[in-house]
Amino acid sequence: MVLAFAFLGVMLWRIQVVHGDRYQDDELRQSVRRVRLPGMRGRIYDRHGQVLADNRPGYNIAIFLEELRRPGGWARTVDFLEEQLDVWAQELDTERQLTRAQIEMHIRRRLPMPLVAWRDIDERTLARWAEQIAGRPGLDIYTEAVRVYPHDDLFAHVLGYIGRADAEQDPDEPFHYYLPDMEGRAGLERRYDDAMRAESGARLMRVDAVGYRHADLAFREAGQGQDLQTTLDTRVQAAARRALGDTPGSVVVLDPRNGDVLAMVSVPAYNPNDFIPAISHDLWQSLLHNPDRPLIHRPVAGAYAPGSIFKPVVAIAALENELATPSTVFHCPGHFEWGRARFHCWSRHGHGPLDMRQSLERSCNVYYYRLALQIGYPTIYHMARAVGLGQRTGIDLDHEVSGLLPDDAWKRRTHNDAWRDGDTVNLSIGQGPITVTPLQMAVLAATLANGGEVHTPRLVKGQRPFGQGDFEPLERSAPRELNWSRTTLATVRGGMRDVIMGERGTARTSAIAGWVYAAKTGTAEFGPKEEGRKHAWMIAFAPYDQPRYALALMTDEGLSGGQTAGPKVQRLLSELLNDDEEVSP
Repeated sequence: MVLAFAFLGVMLWRIQVVHGDRYQDDELRQSVRRVRLPGMRGRIYDRHGQVLADNRPGYNIAIFLEELRRPGGWARTVDFLEEQLDVWAQELDTERQLTRAQIEMHIRRRLPMPLVAWRDIDERTLARWAEQIAGRPGLDIYTEAVRVYPHDDLFAHVLGYIGRADAEQDPDEPFHYYLPDMEGRAGLERRYDDAMRAESGARLMRVDAVGYRHADLAFREAGQGQDLQTTLDTRVQAAARRALGDTPGSVVVLDPRNGDVLAMVSVPAYNPNDFIPAISHDLWQSLLHNPDRPLIHRPVAGAYAPGSIFKPVVAIAALENELATPSTVFHCPGHFEWGRARFHCWSRHGHGPLDMRQSLERSCNVYYYRLALQIGYPTIYHMARAVGLGQRTGIDLDHEVSGLLPDDAWKRRTHNDAWRDGDTVNLSIGQGPITVTPLQMAVLAATLANGGEVHTPRLVKGQRPFGQGDFEPLERSAPRELNWSRTTLATVRGGMRDVIMGERGTARTSAIAGWVYAAKTGTAEFGPKEEGRKHAWMIAFAPYDQPRYALALMTDEGLSGGQTAGPKVQRLLSELLNDDEEVSP
């Protein structure tokens, strides 16, 4: 017996002393669970400091199963929880959210973690909790950050929305339980996700052999992401949204002096708050199948025929290449015949003889048919490329399309045919296969406004640590100088001024008392000809002498640029210019 006890003593000494560290490490690995904690996402502001995307505390009622488990198998604990959930729901005067299947899944997969019974409860439910349930064993309030967009759908497409990020394990710090971050899925939320997403935190907890939590061993606080300051102006954005109304279409407003995006509106829109924490299946399906396509960001992802707002490009191409002069005159009888084809002017009675400035004022199609054939399509093509058509603008948003600026190679590749004069005639008035985005045309308006500088449109102007100090400016790209002559600018800008201020301007009814501004209307046919469907366009800049605003407004369908888009631009610029006058010293 002495030998037996001596042997047992030696073996216990080997286990507890000699190999104690190894067994202690095994015990820790089996009894400790690492939980990943999400960080605080950075906020988004407009240029004046108004919050566009924020975080608010979301209050959840959580169940701690280790305090409510019943003797026996799991089924007894699940039955007890089911009974209690019905009682608690009645006391809180709210509907029960958890199903039995969700409880069982939580027990199988995330037993040490709190089971969230009610997520993001309102103030009324929180008050009833404090009065009737707070302090009971097994229940507590669990707080998490919830993304919130204070302006609802006003900035929807620009800001985008967020969703739960996929689990990404760090091999040096593997997690047993992963509370996911929210990641950007569209707009600025997606483009600047890396900057706004914060470093994760962690919690170590000890569990027993069954899996219930016993104690927290260590805690590392989660970090905070970077705040963004955008170039957007809430006042301008709201005015643009009011001007467009419920008409499907888009508005882009730029500062022509530097390319800052002041407003970018796409109608219809969605409410990004509906995506927090996750959008319902029914609502998602309704957005997907809505014929007005509310998920499409029209200013950057929509490509449309430009119609007559393309005419200034043709005029500049002719003047800059000295293939025409401001005094070049063509006669408009209301139509133009080329071979066996007849191309009509929008005025079937004709405009008579016109010089270049008058052709812009009255938007004469025949003038541009003749001018385009005189200067040749390659001249037009190269000028259109110079002002940014047929290519992305480089704005800091995903899913921007380049539109289409066709040429001979494109036609041979897609239609197995050469470029013909009829194609040049059609394209000279912004019809045919050419497509542009509203953002591209806003850039064109800004280039005309500032005298020939092509700025890359910019949405984000600064970043800073979460809530700390001033924003650090981001580097701005240098503009591309086109070096247009004074004669070219005076002719084309003057013609656009006459569109509004002239006696025969196509948008003279959109004049604003006390202000001089310039614009160009456009009406572009699309779809089957017998349906008569038209996009209504207007590009504009104001005030005329020292432009602060350059814009493009397009409605998906309308009567014409002057009748449909013109009054909307008038309302927008009237509000902006008169408001500026009131706040100026």
